[in-house]
Amino acid sequence: MLKPSLTGLLLLSTAALLAACGEPEDTRPGQPVKQRQQAFKEIIKSFEPMGVMLRKGSYEADRFLAFAEKLHAARELPWRHFGADTNYPPTKAKAELWQQPQQFEADKQAFLQASDALLAAAQSKDKARIQPAYDAVHESCKACHDRFKAR
Repeated sequence: MLKPSLTGLLLLSTAALLAACGEPEDTRPGQPVKQRQQAFKEIIKSFEPMGVMLRKGSYEADRFLAFAEKLHAARELPWRHFGADTNYPPTKAKAELWQQPQQFEADKQAFLQASDALLAAAQSKDKARIQPAYDAVHESCKACHDRFKAR
Protein backbone atom coordinates (compact mmCIF):
# COMPACT_ATOMS: atom_id res chain seq x y z
CA MET A 1 0.00 0.00 0.00
CA LEU A 2 1.26 3.48 -0.83
CA LYS A 3 2.02 5.92 1.95
CA PRO A 4 -0.32 8.96 2.10
CA SER A 5 2.44 11.39 1.10
CA LEU A 6 3.45 9.23 -1.87
CA THR A 7 -0.20 8.87 -2.93
CA GLY A 8 -0.63 12.63 -2.84
CA LEU A 9 2.54 13.11 -4.88
CA LEU A 10 1.30 10.61 -7.46
CA LEU A 11 -2.06 12.37 -7.72
CA LEU A 12 -0.41 15.77 -8.12
CA SER A 13 1.98 14.44 -10.75
CA THR A 14 -0.87 12.86 -12.70
CA ALA A 15 -2.89 16.08 -12.57
CA ALA A 16 0.11 18.10 -13.75
CA LEU A 17 0.71 15.73 -16.65
CA LEU A 18 -2.93 15.84 -17.70
CA ALA A 19 -2.91 19.64 -17.59
CA ALA A 20 0.22 19.73 -19.73
CA CYS A 21 -1.55 17.64 -22.38
CA GLY A 22 -4.36 20.18 -22.71
CA GLU A 23 -5.05 22.58 -25.51
CA PRO A 24 -2.33 25.16 -26.26
CA GLU A 25 -2.96 28.62 -24.90
CA ASP A 26 -3.47 31.57 -27.23
CA THR A 27 -0.56 33.84 -26.36
CA ARG A 28 -0.81 36.24 -29.31
CA PRO A 29 -1.63 39.91 -28.68
CA GLY A 30 -5.36 40.30 -28.16
CA GLN A 31 -5.78 36.50 -28.17
CA PRO A 32 -7.90 36.42 -31.35
CA VAL A 33 -8.37 32.64 -31.38
CA LYS A 34 -9.44 32.60 -27.75
CA GLN A 35 -11.69 35.63 -28.36
CA ARG A 36 -13.54 33.97 -31.24
CA GLN A 37 -13.87 30.70 -29.31
CA GLN A 38 -15.39 32.63 -26.40
CA ALA A 39 -17.71 34.48 -28.79
CA PHE A 40 -18.97 31.20 -30.25
CA LYS A 41 -19.54 29.90 -26.71
CA GLU A 42 -21.72 32.94 -26.02
CA ILE A 43 -23.78 32.12 -29.12
CA ILE A 44 -24.15 28.51 -27.99
CA LYS A 45 -25.28 29.64 -24.50
CA SER A 46 -28.28 31.24 -26.20
CA PHE A 47 -28.86 28.79 -29.02
CA GLU A 48 -28.75 25.47 -27.17
CA PRO A 49 -31.46 26.32 -24.59
CA MET A 50 -33.80 27.19 -27.47
CA GLY A 51 -33.15 23.78 -28.99
CA VAL A 52 -33.79 22.06 -25.68
CA MET A 53 -37.13 23.85 -25.41
CA LEU A 54 -38.12 22.75 -28.89
CA ARG A 55 -36.89 19.16 -28.54
CA LYS A 56 -38.46 18.58 -25.13
CA GLY A 57 -41.74 20.30 -25.91
CA SER A 58 -41.18 22.85 -23.16
CA TYR A 59 -41.51 25.95 -25.35
CA GLU A 60 -42.01 29.17 -23.39
CA ALA A 61 -42.50 32.09 -25.78
CA ASP A 62 -41.03 34.84 -23.59
CA ARG A 63 -38.06 32.78 -22.48
CA PHE A 64 -37.40 31.68 -26.06
CA LEU A 65 -37.54 35.30 -27.19
CA ALA A 66 -35.00 36.31 -24.53
CA PHE A 67 -32.60 33.64 -25.79
CA ALA A 68 -33.18 34.70 -29.41
CA GLU A 69 -32.38 38.30 -28.48
CA LYS A 70 -29.18 37.23 -26.72
CA LEU A 71 -28.17 35.16 -29.74
CA HIS A 72 -28.87 38.08 -32.05
CA ALA A 73 -26.79 40.41 -29.88
CA ALA A 74 -23.84 37.98 -29.85
CA ARG A 75 -23.96 36.87 -33.48
CA GLU A 76 -21.43 39.45 -34.78
CA LEU A 77 -18.81 38.85 -32.09
CA PRO A 78 -16.71 36.00 -33.55
CA TRP A 79 -16.15 37.28 -37.08
CA ARG A 80 -13.72 40.12 -36.35
CA HIS A 81 -11.34 37.60 -34.80
CA PHE A 82 -10.77 35.64 -38.04
CA GLY A 83 -7.76 37.54 -39.36
CA ALA A 84 -5.30 36.02 -41.82
CA ASP A 85 -2.73 35.75 -39.03
CA THR A 86 -4.99 33.72 -36.72
CA ASN A 87 -4.41 30.27 -38.18
CA TYR A 88 -2.40 28.84 -35.29
CA PRO A 89 -3.07 26.57 -32.31
CA PRO A 90 -5.42 26.48 -30.45
CA THR A 91 -7.57 27.18 -33.54
CA LYS A 92 -9.97 24.50 -34.67
CA ALA A 93 -10.36 26.15 -38.05
CA LYS A 94 -9.29 24.20 -41.12
CA ALA A 95 -6.87 25.74 -43.61
CA GLU A 96 -9.79 25.87 -46.08
CA LEU A 97 -11.20 28.81 -44.14
CA TRP A 98 -8.35 31.01 -45.37
CA GLN A 99 -8.23 29.36 -48.78
CA GLN A 100 -11.94 29.93 -49.47
CA PRO A 101 -12.72 33.40 -48.07
CA GLN A 102 -15.74 33.91 -50.36
CA GLN A 103 -17.36 30.69 -49.16
CA PHE A 104 -16.60 31.59 -45.54
CA GLU A 105 -18.22 35.00 -46.05
CA ALA A 106 -21.24 33.36 -47.71
CA ASP A 107 -21.60 30.98 -44.76
CA LYS A 108 -21.31 33.90 -42.33
CA GLN A 109 -24.02 35.81 -44.22
CA ALA A 110 -26.27 32.73 -44.22
CA PHE A 111 -25.91 32.52 -40.44
CA LEU A 112 -26.66 36.24 -40.00
CA GLN A 113 -29.76 36.02 -42.21
CA ALA A 114 -30.96 32.88 -40.44
CA SER A 115 -30.48 34.51 -37.05
CA ASP A 116 -32.49 37.53 -38.26
CA ALA A 117 -35.30 35.19 -39.26
CA LEU A 118 -35.10 33.35 -35.93
CA LEU A 119 -35.43 36.61 -34.01
CA ALA A 120 -38.43 37.64 -36.13
CA ALA A 121 -40.06 34.25 -35.57
CA ALA A 122 -39.39 34.44 -31.82
CA GLN A 123 -40.89 37.93 -31.70
CA SER A 124 -44.04 36.59 -33.38
CA LYS A 125 -44.26 33.92 -30.64
CA ASP A 126 -45.71 31.64 -33.32
CA LYS A 127 -44.20 28.23 -32.61
CA ALA A 128 -45.03 27.07 -36.14
CA ARG A 129 -42.63 29.75 -37.46
CA ILE A 130 -40.01 29.18 -34.80
CA GLN A 131 -39.05 25.56 -35.47
CA PRO A 132 -38.10 26.08 -39.14
CA ALA A 133 -36.27 29.30 -38.26
CA TYR A 134 -34.34 27.50 -35.51
CA ASP A 135 -33.54 24.67 -37.92
CA ALA A 136 -32.21 27.18 -40.48
CA VAL A 137 -29.78 28.62 -37.92
CA HIS A 138 -28.70 25.11 -36.97
CA GLU A 139 -28.14 24.19 -40.62
CA SER A 140 -26.13 27.37 -41.26
CA CYS A 141 -23.87 26.53 -38.32
CA LYS A 142 -23.53 22.91 -39.41
CA ALA A 143 -22.66 23.81 -43.01
CA CYS A 144 -19.91 26.19 -41.90
CA HIS A 145 -18.56 23.74 -39.33
CA ASP A 146 -18.54 20.90 -41.85
CA ARG A 147 -16.55 23.03 -44.29
CA PHE A 148 -14.26 24.97 -42.00
CA LYS A 149 -13.97 23.45 -38.51
CA ALA A 150 -11.62 20.58 -37.67
CA ARG A 151 -13.07 17.96 -35.42
